[in-house]
Amino acid sequence: MPQNLNYLRESASQTAGPYVHIGLAPGAAGFDIYRRELGHDITGPNPRGERIRVEGVVIDGMGSPVKDVLLEVWQANADGYYAHPEGGGEVEDGFRGWGRVITDFETGEWGFDTVKPGAVMGRSGRMMAPHLNLWIVARGINIGLNTRMYFSDEADANAADPVLNLIEWENRRATLIGQRSDRDGAPVYRFEIRLQGEEETVFFDV
Repeated sequence: MPQNLNYLRESASQTAGPYVHIGLAPGAAGFDIYRRELGHDITGPNPRGERIRVEGVVIDGMGSPVKDVLLEVWQANADGYYAHPEGGGEVEDGFRGWGRVITDFETGEWGFDTVKPGAVMGRSGRMMAPHLNLWIVARGINIGLNTRMYFSDEADANAADPVLNLIEWENRRATLIGQRSDRDGAPVYRFEIRLQGEEETVFFDV
């Protein structure tokens, strides 16, 4: 006999912690479980383009760093192509364009090495400025948060980006811009993700 759907209840939600690191990034958490850990190598051995470092911290509503965060990054290569059958073109051998990092348990800092992505053709047929797609989970977050990091040295491309232009207020758009500096002659982009407050990072419903 078919079950009456009116009696079905929504399943209870549960946060991602406190063991999210052991399950999703055990090597970074100090557990030698896998011969090759998933998400460790974003670019592969032969990436084209400018090699960069991306660093940041996730900050809660009280202004404190969150120290048990897991972040995943998904990006195009330097030519603007994703490592996907519908990515628009061919990528280098070994280029995954996907990675996974956790925050430092003491400082809350996170970081990864990659190459700067190129401009990407959007589904609407308009070019999108170079950017990184980020997904954030942590204890206390019931649903993973999706955001983007654009590059401060791509001002012209950012000004024309169709996604950034959906955000009405300039100060809100600024929460998606990673700030470039140089360290020992190499580019480093700083990106702080704020979960709440006046400077809360823009998150996307995807």
